[in-house]
Amino acid sequence: MKILPDYEHMEYRDVYTCLLHRYRHILGLWQPDIGPYGGLLNVVVDGLFIIGWMYLPPHDPHVDDPMRFKPLFRIHLMERKSATVECMYGHKGPHNGHIQIVKKDEFSTKCNQTDHHRMSGGRQEEFRTWLREEWGRTLEDIFHEHMQELILMKFIYTSQYDNCLTYRRIYLPPSSPDDLLNPGLFKGTYGSHGLEIVMLSFHGKKAKGTKITGDPNIPAGQQTVEIDLAHPIQLPDIENLRNFNELSRIVLEVQEQVRREQQQQEEEEGQDEEEGRSRQGDSQQAEPPAQGDDAGAEGTEAAGAAAAQESAPNSQPFVLPVGVISRNEDYPRTCRMCFYGTGLIAGHGFTSPERTPGIFILFDDDRFGFIWLELKSFSLYSRIKVSFQNAEAPSREAFDEMLKNIQSMTT
Repeated sequence: MKILPDYEHMEYRDVYTCLLHRYRHILGLWQPDIGPYGGLLNVVVDGLFIIGWMYLPPHDPHVDDPMRFKPLFRIHLMERKSATVECMYGHKGPHNGHIQIVKKDEFSTKCNQTDHHRMSGGRQEEFRTWLREEWGRTLEDIFHEHMQELILMKFIYTSQYDNCLTYRRIYLPPSSPDDLLNPGLFKGTYGSHGLEIVMLSFHGKKAKGTKITGDPNIPAGQQTVEIDLAHPIQLPDIENLRNFNELSRIVLEVQEQVRREQQQQEEEEGQDEEEGRSRQGDSQQAEPPAQGDDAGAEGTEAAGAAAAQESAPNSQPFVLPVGVISRNEDYPRTCRMCFYGTGLIAGHGFTSPERTPGIFILFDDDRFGFIWLELKSFSLYSRIKVSFQNAEAPSREAFDEMLKNIQSMTT
């Protein structure tokens, strides 16, 4: 009795029609709807299979280690003109599954044999196995009580889905020659929550870090950091840099400068609107100067950021101020440049979200950091060096719309 498909006699037309063409819309990058936790799924063609790989950050706090990945489902032809979907979740091998393509940028998976996900030792064995895979350690190795609670909460929440998930398409950010560094996906340290995946993208004078994976405080889809490229920060000498109060003073001065500029801009925009209303009879003549003023302002900001990059030294010594907590002490000891930024903090359940001041540190082409002043905490980010296919946004507008959509899911 033949169990494996007879690939040698399978015509390419059958493979294309029943497999590649039928499931072409699910190729690429996706974010699963798993409450605040999110995720990163890459669906690829691998020979005569289509496989959905879930990408996981390395074990905390080893942010420079490569990503881990595991298969969640696969699709192949068991016989001519019949594609078979198999769930790969659990430890008992492939079993019967189902995929429904809801629309072009959304699909869902369902496991039809969830008993394959169960282990003979019950939930306790399942939890210990998950903990070794997710964190690379046992519960006894984790002494921090709050961290134990967060880990147990994540296991209970995520395991209830049993690989029955809805996925929404995400795109890699478009790049420009003027970008401070290449945009893309990064692994970042988030205290007791462990390592999370963040997408860095550039938007004129701003850079944004959007969570692809998240936690109960700041869910996936939210903008974790925003960098103001128009406001570079000059670090003090290495001895003064060790003084947290000195660094805090510098950052808060820039924050006040940004606040005054925003207030002035709002007042000018209000005056322009008032003048526009008073000259409604001749609106066409009133518009060009306003456009010229805006273009000039943007040009000045862009020139300021470019000048900061040109005037900054190739590298300068860097050390974390005394009292700033870091999950990873193996951070770079030199940096290229720094900018003012804000970081999003919130209570459990994304309650009382607030943007707080911080400093963005560019270390090299593949690593950056962020100091959260209010938390006295440091996050280190390292580039995910994986070549994802079928993940380019068709346009800048499509990428911006995607960011809005994934943020609205958790707002």
